[in-house]
Amino acid sequence: MTGKDRVKINLEEIKVKGNQLVDKIKEVIEEGKARRVSIRKDNRTLLEFPLTVGVGGATAAIFFTPVLAAVGALAALVTDVEIVIERDQKEVEVIEESDSTEAE
Repeated sequence: MTGKDRVKINLEEIKVKGNQLVDKIKEVIEEGKARRVSIRKDNRTLLEFPLTVGVGGATAAIFFTPVLAAVGALAALVTDVEIVIERDQKEVEVIEESDSTEAE
């Protein structure tokens, strides 16, 4: 079996209220599959930060405490925002080999 790996970027946009912002960002960080997160209001980027792929759970909460503090301060100032989550979407193209059997 042969194949080629291609990395595609998948963008997910979520609209949240200001009071839900910190919880949603924590959820995305703990999931550990996002590359970058942007917080936008009226098509203007208010905050954008990269994430390390593969860091999830309690470890992520420790590393991203300053980011969560900034997000919390931002949440106090805005009402409705849009979170844009950038993820890697690996697509593998596989060429299957045919299995030939000969009848006797």
